[in-house]
Amino acid sequence: MARSNSNSLMQWLVVALLIGLLGGAKAVIFCDMNSTKLSLCYAAVTGKNPPKPNAKCCAVVKHANLPCLCRYKSILPAVGINPINALALPRRCGLKTPPECRET
Repeated sequence: MARSNSNSLMQWLVVALLIGLLGGAKAVIFCDMNSTKLSLCYAAVTGKNPPKPNAKCCAVVKHANLPCLCRYKSILPAVGINPINALALPRRCGLKTPPECRET
């Protein structure tokens, strides 16, 4: 039970962090990525038919710690991100998709 509560707390803290990051809060390094650059990929991970990620977005993805980011895939809908689009982002940027990022 304690483990479940700490997992929930961690997920909500990450949701709060992502909301702050997407809302223009101060820059933070999260999973080896400057949080202010997350917005460069927002169009490519939202909606039903997102546009192809642009070069700036792919540059962000290439420098991110993808296994770290993908640990938080279950909370993506809480910040308006389509998990299917987000999990496809590495592949769409020409990168190998880490096992943590694959759909289960």
